[in-house]
Amino acid sequence: MKFPVILAGAALALSPINIAQAANVEIVAQNPVIELSVSEQVDSAPDTASFSTGVETRAKTATEALRQNSVQARAVMDRLKSLGIAEKDIQTTGINLRADYDYDQESRQNRFVGYVVSNQVSATVKDISKLGEILDAIVTSGATNLNGPSFSISDDSKLKDLARERALANAKARAMSYARAEGYSGVRVLSISEGMSHQSDAPMMRMEASASSSAPPVAPGQVGTVVSLNITYEMTR
Repeated sequence: MKFPVILAGAALALSPINIAQAANVEIVAQNPVIELSVSEQVDSAPDTASFSTGVETRAKTATEALRQNSVQARAVMDRLKSLGIAEKDIQTTGINLRADYDYDQESRQNRFVGYVVSNQVSATVKDISKLGEILDAIVTSGATNLNGPSFSISDDSKLKDLARERALANAKARAMSYARAEGYSGVRVLSISEGMSHQSDAPMMRMEASASSSAPPVAPGQVGTVVSLNITYEMTR
């Protein structure tokens, strides 16, 4: 019995004429096939943190609200740079202007009171040990909100390689188990597709601030690098 399998992305020497016709290459398997999905995760301490912050101001006129906001937002961004965050790692993510209303209990109507302007920026910190100090400093500089942080690994290529190796070994062991159970002696790979993701685990450590500082404690924990594979094997004699 033949088992057709589609192998995507096969490495073939193709002339310009037949490239279009070879988007999918059909391989006919002579024996039963095994389709497996496996995932492996490698945990590591993060070395990068990202957060968002911003300034919100209120005034009677839109012009005044924007002027005040611009002054305070510039102060926050200048403070971020003075703390060692590169300009390329600071990005404006939104500037918003809206009318501000207050609900009047007596008249049961919304009463116009002025305008609100908000300016949000995101920042990436390369030295996590300074994160608590940075968050404290920008609030002192006028920031009115904070969101985050989210942690990541700047170069996770070696972690991906390790997770991939483990996933391949796991998949082959499982495929061999199926093959032997059906009376076959081995397997060969017909196709592989890969997906990647990152996962943050529970905090594993804390960065303590000094007793005289209001800097918040930050727990980077661990970041998991996940490689997921979909592999099709053919059982062999």
